[in-house]
Amino acid sequence: MSGEISPTGRESGPGPGPSPELRASHADRDRVVELLRVAAGDGLLTADELDERLEVALSARTLGELAVLTADLPPALATVGGTGAAAKDVVRIEQVHSGAIERVGRWVVPRKLELAVTYCEVTLDFTDAVITHDTLRIEVGMTGKTLTLITRPGVVVDTDGLQLVHSGVKYRRTPVSPDTPVVLRVELVGLKAHGRVVVRPPRRTFAQWLLRRPAGSGPSNRAE
Repeated sequence: MSGEISPTGRESGPGPGPSPELRASHADRDRVVELLRVAAGDGLLTADELDERLEVALSARTLGELAVLTADLPPALATVGGTGAAAKDVVRIEQVHSGAIERVGRWVVPRKLELAVTYCEVTLDFTDAVITHDTLRIEVGMTGKTLTLITRPGVVVDTDGLQLVHSGVKYRRTPVSPDTPVVLRVELVGLKAHGRVVVRPPRRTFAQWLLRRPAGSGPSNRAE
């Protein structure tokens, strides 16, 4: 009978494992953070649960505190950092002539997103998204309709690597102060044929319009 997986990613043998009172290292905390991020990307944790557990993981002092955070997750997630991590880090969307594709609200942003879409509207709204990486690479293979990216302060989009065929890019930047840190860089690469790409901040509510406040000016939701 195999042993359980410790927060450090090592399998414990039949004998006693590492004491839960042992101090956790930076590497131990980083591994658990990665486990939690992948679990959220697989739908095992909600965005709120991810936020709560990340906060605890980053301040954990012992292995016991870390172990509690992953006790209800499948042992297979312990392959993070090995050959199984790359597949879990990629989200692929394939659709042809179907309804609109939307990622809105508190969705977890992956490291890489593959779009293989034909004549479907695609909207990626980063206003309330949970950001756990500095960079999101979007590999575009899209024909027709509009690809819309809704940004917020600290989210920048690079379209230089995108090949356009009978298509165009409309980029309306979010008004921010010069010292606003970049929390996410979105890199668009691949091919967009027909239709267009729109990058814009969220539309103002009526109250924001009255107050002349930029939309999306609330606090960042980046998971640290």
